[in-house]
Amino acid sequence: IIMMDDSGPALPTTYGGEVHTPTLDRVHNSGITYNRFHSTAMCSPTRASLLTGRNHTRVGNGQIAEFANDWDGFSGIIPKSSATVAEVLKSYGYKTGAWGKWHNTPAEMTTSAGPFEYWPTGYGFEYFYGFLGGEASQYEPNLVRNTTIVHPPKTPEEGYHLTEDIANDAIGWLRDQQAFNPDKPFLMYWAPGAVHGPHHIMKEWVDKYKGKFDDGWDNYRERAFARQKKIGWIPENTKLTERPDTLAAWDSIPEDERAFQRRLMEVFAGFAEHADHHAGRVLDEIEKQG
Repeated sequence: IIMMDDSGPALPTTYGGEVHTPTLDRVHNSGITYNRFHSTAMCSPTRASLLTGRNHTRVGNGQIAEFANDWDGFSGIIPKSSATVAEVLKSYGYKTGAWGKWHNTPAEMTTSAGPFEYWPTGYGFEYFYGFLGGEASQYEPNLVRNTTIVHPPKTPEEGYHLTEDIANDAIGWLRDQQAFNPDKPFLMYWAPGAVHGPHHIMKEWVDKYKGKFDDGWDNYRERAFARQKKIGWIPENTKLTERPDTLAAWDSIPEDERAFQRRLMEVFAGFAEHADHHAGRVLDEIEKQG
């Protein structure tokens, strides 16, 4: 399972967007794509539903983990009566691992004191390497390996980036899996911080999109919408939703602010393509291992 954060259907070139996603193309071309997927549009609830197959409020995640409270359905804790996919598959003999963003443990339980039964390793994942909260610096993240807080393997000055790190680690895990248990099936849950904030990405990835969005977001969504109809991703009679009044029209942005807004879009796009690239490295390793 590869889960990308905060990315809508108009983002990837795979489905009519303008952010280059060759890895998603590979996945799309080798399987089945669904154009109706319902999420809660929030991190913890969607992840809890994905991991358990249940409605988010049925598994205590009606809101993001940091807002957990004592209301029914909003405790931030997936109850032990609702097994995750990792717990089910582990009981059927699978090796299980998770990488990257978790965000399904209440904030007061994410210190080095635990309690660890509400961390990934307490929910069926035999191995975890990533961060427990909703977001992390991509250059200097607070990392956890299983139940131990660890430091990144190198510094930002040495070229560290979190997405690359979790891809490297997942590839190493796959190689160990094939060396020691080649006949054992596995479950990998790979969830980078991208493209949730903070949008941290190296300049060379951002510059690939220089000038691509100069006409603003309103024109972008119209272009993507037209392409989605053309490729049959959405029905011909689909109507483009109105831009919410709470979101500024591109034409309302003062000219002296537009360069900054354009750069924000370029950064977002570069960050997304970089994550797609490293997801591709993981898929490459799976294919290499047969």
